[in-house]
Amino acid sequence: MREAIKINEVCFDKEEVRLIEEVLKSGILTNKNGMGPKVLEFERAFADYIGVKYSVAVSSGTAALHAALMALDLKHKDEVILPSLTFPAAAEAVVLTGAIPIFADVSEETYCIDVESIEDSLSKNTKVIIPVHLYGLPADMDPIMKLAEDNDIAVIEDGAQAHGALYKARKVGSIGDMGCFSFYATKNMTTGEGGIVTSNNKEYVEALRAIRNHGESRENWNTRLGHNYRMSEIQAALGIAQLKKLPEFIEKRRNNAKRLSEELNDVNNLILPKEPEGFTHAWNLYTVRVKGVNATRRNKIVAKLREKGIYATVYYETPTHLLPFYMGIDDRRKKDLTKTEKIVHQIFSLPIHPKVSPEDIEYMSKTLKKIMNKL
Repeated sequence: MREAIKINEVCFDKEEVRLIEEVLKSGILTNKNGMGPKVLEFERAFADYIGVKYSVAVSSGTAALHAALMALDLKHKDEVILPSLTFPAAAEAVVLTGAIPIFADVSEETYCIDVESIEDSLSKNTKVIIPVHLYGLPADMDPIMKLAEDNDIAVIEDGAQAHGALYKARKVGSIGDMGCFSFYATKNMTTGEGGIVTSNNKEYVEALRAIRNHGESRENWNTRLGHNYRMSEIQAALGIAQLKKLPEFIEKRRNNAKRLSEELNDVNNLILPKEPEGFTHAWNLYTVRVKGVNATRRNKIVAKLREKGIYATVYYETPTHLLPFYMGIDDRRKKDLTKTEKIVHQIFSLPIHPKVSPEDIEYMSKTLKKIMNKL
């Protein structure tokens, strides 16, 4: 029987083992202020990779988003505009600060936040925009940054799925006021759990360093509210090894995406992912869309793929604004997010991680074609 093709797999080798052994032998597993030797090395390397002055390593991507929002000193009832078509961590981070998430619609071409919908969502209380670089494709940052500048609004990029993605030759995470990344096990590089915030703003970085360590600006001197959002030395060791391999990982994902698109290009009613001119996709997920189907029919396609050992997955079956906790939080939204609500019924993602082989691509393509031909 053919081995299952998982939606994601981690890629470790002897280098990760070697660096973890270094940490264990050193006896330094963490540091009271979150700035152990491996964490500092990883922060410097990641900042250099993104092309910013600073990065602050934290315990998860959600912690990165929450800490970044806290660094802006948001007030109760301030508003943060973000897409609903994403993992709910971004909205969760907003609510944790006491601010209100205002959900915007997305582009049907890119599935990233729509600039016109951001404009429609602006109010005197808008303080932050969070563009999510969904599936690894950058959001259209220039008009977002112009809108933010014109209205004195901060921009926090959510690059949880977009390590290494480029927008007009600039790495995502270097364009907004801050960039947030996740190193969860499904990402393009992983530390198991973990996250990081990137920025060129020293004031924000000083706040972030305090926030990740219970609000301490120096030892036993708490100057603001904070959390235990520190990254461990073992996580940082994994990050150092994984970051060196990230270009290779992305190249393998890119090649797999290209092959898959070539194989599926002639399938009727299947919309393949696009890479607009000037955008460089990081291909965390290869997300296709089936024209004219509802969620029930889409789910049948996914189930048939899984029966054949292809672990296709839906990201995301329910948009954030329709999740029970978030319904009613955005009281200003006067109309449905029509594009988001249509897209979530029709999309699913196929495996393209570095361990997916050319034979896997051929098998997935043939299997999906057979299923689609019977629709």
